[in-house]
Amino acid sequence: MAYPHSHPRETRILSEHFGEIEATTLDGWIERGGYKAVEKALGSMSREQVIEVVKESGLRGRGGAGFPTGLKWSFMPKDDTLPHYLVCNADESEPGTFKDREIMRWTPHQLLEGCIIGSYAIGASHCYIYIRGEFVDVIPVVNQAVVDAYSRGYLGRDILGSGYSLELTVHLGAGAYIAGEETGMLNSLEGRRAEPRIKPPFPAAKGAFGMPTTVNNVESLAVVPHIVTNGGDWYRQWGTEKSSGTKLFSCCGHLQKPGTYEIAMDFNLKDLLYDLCGGPPEGREFKAVIPGGSSVPILAADELDAECSYEGLEAAGSMVGSGGLIAMDDSTNMVHAVRRMVEFYAHESCGQCTQCREGTYWAAKILRRIERGGGREEDIPLLLDISANMAGKTICVLSDSAAAPIVSSIQKFQDDYMALIAKGQHAAVGT
Repeated sequence: MAYPHSHPRETRILSEHFGEIEATTLDGWIERGGYKAVEKALGSMSREQVIEVVKESGLRGRGGAGFPTGLKWSFMPKDDTLPHYLVCNADESEPGTFKDREIMRWTPHQLLEGCIIGSYAIGASHCYIYIRGEFVDVIPVVNQAVVDAYSRGYLGRDILGSGYSLELTVHLGAGAYIAGEETGMLNSLEGRRAEPRIKPPFPAAKGAFGMPTTVNNVESLAVVPHIVTNGGDWYRQWGTEKSSGTKLFSCCGHLQKPGTYEIAMDFNLKDLLYDLCGGPPEGREFKAVIPGGSSVPILAADELDAECSYEGLEAAGSMVGSGGLIAMDDSTNMVHAVRRMVEFYAHESCGQCTQCREGTYWAAKILRRIERGGGREEDIPLLLDISANMAGKTICVLSDSAAAPIVSSIQKFQDDYMALIAKGQHAAVGT
C-alpha cells in the first residue's frame, strides 16, 4: 500500500518501504536488499573503514544534537581490553516527534542493520535498543525482528562466518522523558533513576556499566546501511555541505496532511508546510511553527521561508532538533500553547538541578495565572528572568527546552500575553 500522504517531492531513503507490511518481516526485507550492507561491512571492511565512510557521508546525529556520527564513533577506545557497548536511543519522547516510531513500525530490520554495523565499527559486543515503553504497537514488531535476525545468523556468535559476534537486547523504558537524554538513559538502563550525569566523563570513556559506550538515535543508525552500501559521496548528493543527506520530519498540528515526510536537508520549510503538508486548515493562516520539537524556539509566520538544514533553521532563529514540526494556525493563543509545553517540562524534570526543578514549576505557575486572568505586566520580564536563569545552567538541556518556547513566544507574540493580562485587569476593575 502507499504510505499515507507520500509526496513525489520527498527523497525517500529511510522511508522508501514505509507502508509495506512485507518489509517488516525478515524475508520481505531481504527481498528488498536487506542485510547486504551487513555482509559488506563484516565481510570486506575493517572497523576503521566503516567509520571513515560514515565520516565521509557527513551524517549528523538525528536525535537533536546534530553531532557528526562518524566522529562520535571515532572517540571510542581502539583497544578491546574493556567491553564496548552501543545503545540505540529509541526513547522518542519529544512532543511533536514520531519519526523513529515509524522506522521501527515499518522497517525494524533497517534499524537492526544499522545497530549491527555501528556495533562492529566501535568494537561493541553487546547492543541495547532502549525503546519507549509506551510504543505498545511497535515493541512486538522490533522484538520479532530481533528473534528472526538471531535465527538467520545476523545476530549472535560469529555473524555470517565473519568472526564478529554481537548480542542485542531490547530494553523497555518506563515513561520518563528525561531518559531520552543519553546519560539519563544509561542510568535507566542500569536500573537507576533516569538522572542525567555530569560530563565529563563522556559515554565514550565511561558509559553503560562504566564501560566505553556510544549512544545513537534510531534515525541515525537506520541510514548507516545505505551509506555503507552506496558510499559517503552518494549520501552527500542531498542537502548542504554542513547538513548532508535527508531528514525525517514528523509534521503535526494545524495541517491538512500531517504525517512523516522525508526530505533533503536543503528543502525549504515553507514548501514542506504548504506543498507536502497541504498548508493550514481551510480558511486559516499559519501563526507559528516549531520545526524541531517543542524544545526549540518558535518561528512566526513571516519566518518560514527557511532552509531545513541545521544552519538554515539556525539562521531563521530556531533549530532542526528532532524534526518534530508543530504547526499552529491563527486560532492559537500562544500563551495557552506555551503553558502546555512548560507544564510538560515541569512534570518531566528529574528535579536534580534547582534551576530546572524550580524554574519550570514557577514558569508554569505564572503562565497558568496569566491564563486565568490574574496576570500582571511585570510577569513578562519575570518570565524572561526565570528563563535566563534556566538556560545553559543545568546538567542537561531540559530547562533550556522549557525556556526556548517562553522566550521566543514573548519576543514574537507578546500581544497574546498583553491581551490576556489586560483582559484580566479589566475584569478585576469591573468587579
